[in-house]
Amino acid sequence: MSKRWYVVHTYSGYENRVKSDLERRIESMGMQDRIFDIEIPIEHVTEIKEGGHRETKDAKIFPGYVLVRMEMDDDAWTCVRNTPGVTGFLGANGKPAPLSRDEFNKMMRRSSKGEAPKRTAVGLEVGTTVRVTSGPLADFDGQVAEVNAEAGKVKVILLIFGRETPVELSFDQVAAIS
Repeated sequence: MSKRWYVVHTYSGYENRVKSDLERRIESMGMQDRIFDIEIPIEHVTEIKEGGHRETKDAKIFPGYVLVRMEMDDDAWTCVRNTPGVTGFLGANGKPAPLSRDEFNKMMRRSSKGEAPKRTAVGLEVGTTVRVTSGPLADFDGQVAEVNAEAGKVKVILLIFGRETPVELSFDQVAAIS
C-alpha cells in the first residue's frame, strides 16, 4: 500500500480539534504505521490595522477540511471516519479519492520551492477616505482610487494645490478616517 493524501470533511471551525482528536486516536489505536500526517491548509495573512500596525494571522484556506496522509484500509478508514467532528472523506461514489501531488501542493498553496506565499489583507477599499500618516505628504486627506494588495500599495487621490493628484503609497503610509 502507498502513503497518499486524502481530504477529510469536518464541521467548519472544528479543524484544529479534529486534528488533535485524530492524533490521540492514532496513538491509542496503534495506527502510527498506517496514518502518518495530518495537515490543515492555512496561509499567513498580514493584516494592516489603523496607523499602519501590521498583524500576521493564520487563515484557513479551506474551512471544514483537513488533509490526512495514510495507507487506506478498513481499519485506517474507520479510525479517521469515527473521529468526533469528521463527517466523511472527499471522493466519488462514497469511496475516498486520494490527492495527486499537484493537488496537494495547490491545496497547501505551496510554490515550487515549498514555501507558502503570504497574503496581505487591508481594511481599505476603493472610495475609503484616508489620511496620509508619513512621508512628504503626511496629514493630507484623500480617497482610495485603487488597492493593490499583492504589492502592498494603494493609489490615493489627494487634493494638492487645488488639483486632484493620484499618488501611490504603501499600506503603512495611510490610515482610514472614520
